[in-house]
Parts: sequence; C-alpha cells; structure tokens
Amino acid sequence: MRNPLFRHAGGFSCLILAGLLALPGAGLAQGKPKPTDIYMYKGADRDQRVLEGARKEGTVALYTSLNLKDSVPITEAFEKKYGVKVSLWRASSEKVVQRALTEARAGRFTPDVFETNGPEMDIFYREKLLDEFYSPAFRDLPPAAFPKHRHWVADRFNFFVLGYNTNLVKPDEVPNSYADLLKPRWAGKVGLEASDVDWFGSVVKGMGEKEGLAYFRKLAESRPQLRTGHTLISELLASGEIPLAATVYNHNVERLVKRGAPVRWKPLEPTFGRPNGIGVAKHAPHPHAALLFTDFMLSREGQELIKSRNRVPSSNAVESTLNKFKYEMIEPATVLDESEKWEKLWSELFLKGQKIKKEEE
Repeated sequence: MRNPLFRHAGGFSCLILAGLLALPGAGLAQGKPKPTDIYMYKGADRDQRVLEGARKEGTVALYTSLNLKDSVPITEAFEKKYGVKVSLWRASSEKVVQRALTEARAGRFTPDVFETNGPEMDIFYREKLLDEFYSPAFRDLPPAAFPKHRHWVADRFNFFVLGYNTNLVKPDEVPNSYADLLKPRWAGKVGLEASDVDWFGSVVKGMGEKEGLAYFRKLAESRPQLRTGHTLISELLASGEIPLAATVYNHNVERLVKRGAPVRWKPLEPTFGRPNGIGVAKHAPHPHAALLFTDFMLSREGQELIKSRNRVPSSNAVESTLNKFKYEMIEPATVLDESEKWEKLWSELFLKGQKIKKEEE
C-alpha cells in the first residue's frame, strides 16, 4: 500500500513576485516586511539587512534530518560567527515531514528552515510550506542543485556509485559499466542496498524502461546480495564479505579509505544522486535568520564544513573529488508519485515479493 505520507492533492504552483521588488528597498522600508520580500531582495545592502534583521530576531529554528554528529558542529560554527542562536530539531526525514505538516495543519508555524532529503523537501513545496528565495551562493551551485520550481536548493548530495574491495577485485577486473556486473565471475557477489528503489527506478528510466527492466531481470538472475543500510554495505566491502557493490554512497567509501580500508569507488553511467535540500519556511517566525542560516549553509564556508564532515557538498566553489563526475539527480516524482510501481517491481525482482525495509537514517 502506498505510503500516505506521499499522497498529495493539489498541483504545483509558482510564486510570482510583484514588480515592487525590482526597486531597491521596496517592501522593506515600510512597516514589517513580509518573508517573501526579505527572501527575494537583491539590493546592494541585502547582506547587511539580512544580518541586522537576524541579530534582532536572535534565533533560527531548524528542522533537519542531518545527524547530530554532523549538524551540531555546523550550527555551532554559525552561532559563533553571527551570534544568532540555532534551535535544532533533528529526526528522520519522514518524521521531519510528519511534525511539520501536523503543526502547520494546526496553525502552528515553528520552523524557519527545513533541511532534509529532496523528496521530502518537495512535499513541503507541494504543501505550500516553502517560499522561493535568493542567495548570492547560487552562483556557485550547479544546475542540478535546483528543482524547476526553485523553492529549495540542494546543499549536499548522496551519490550511488560502484564500490569494491581492492584485495578481491584486481584493477583490470573493476567493472566499467552496469553491463559488466552481469559477467559470470560476479554471480552471487554483487551487493545491493535493499531499499534503493529510487535508484532502481531512475536507472531503469535512464536506460529506457524496456531495456532497463531487461537489464535488472538479468541482474536479479545473477543472485546479488541484498543488505539494508548503505553504511553496512560499505563496511561489508571493507571486511571482504562482499567484493563489490553497485549502490554504495561514495562518501561512505571515502571515510573508510581515510581509515586505511582496502576499498575504492567508481561512478558508473548513468550515475544518480539523491539531493538533500535546504529551504526557507513560508511562515517563518524569524525570516531574516532563516535566510542568514541558509546563506551560510550554501556559502563556501558552510560547504567546506559539509565537506569536513565527509559529506558531498553541492557547491562548485569547494574542491571535492566526490562530485567531479557526470551525474543526474533522482527526480522527486520517482519517489512521491511513482513509488508503488517501482517498489512492486523491485520487490518482485529482488525480495521475492516481500515488503521493503527502509534504511534507518
């Protein structure tokens, strides 16, 4: 049965700003400005206005699914730099959505900023909880970081790549394509994360549905090893229990490389990524602070902090080998609107019709 969390009536809408905002300071000079006026202002004094307003507001409420060992150092750096307190609430992406929707339907608007997985950010967009915004950091972001409606933007990526154990896979044996995974030598030896349905659907569509499904039927016949959890899959690679895996996150492998583990990663085309996005709340109690924090997360300084946590930054201003290859983003619609189709096919191919167990965040 389809997850009710992903059922949404109502189509997409686009917020069109009035011509007033074309004039410097318009909408900001008289009375209390609307959040939209603050978010889209591009005047020469924009950064000064945002900072002064944020310091007057004094705090910013952040709802995120980024784990505490990574999110706390980032919020502490923000507080130290700007003197604005961060009220941090961290939970799984599904629980972030549930809490925000429950509060909004009760007329309570607590969060100023949302930061979580792309599909969940699109739920906020569909539920009209986000507002379009502008940041000077946009100039450093790739086109793939922006959804068409531009009500949130990717601040980090999770890329699905091939991972392999260098003690078990010789350099000349490393697969160069998805087709190479079908070679007889890899029968029963390829690892897959058991809940990567969005990757599966995206690769099938990328190959062309007929050809893609034919490919995955052959892969299923080769008896791949399925495990739940991307961190676990990477650890099994390092221990040698699995010689190679088709759906590891490259940042997880890179963490193990730094610890001296005999593992490496390689992108296979088409390479897909899960965007993790950030956006400002339409009804933010602290709109200046919301924008200041979002600017910080997307700035070079914030993106360097994301990189330092062994995450994949979205900004081109930050040098990282983890995003220097050709890639595409998984469309939120693959998760929100087509989940029943892809979950059914995945389960039939790889799980013998069993229910998919989601990875814990």
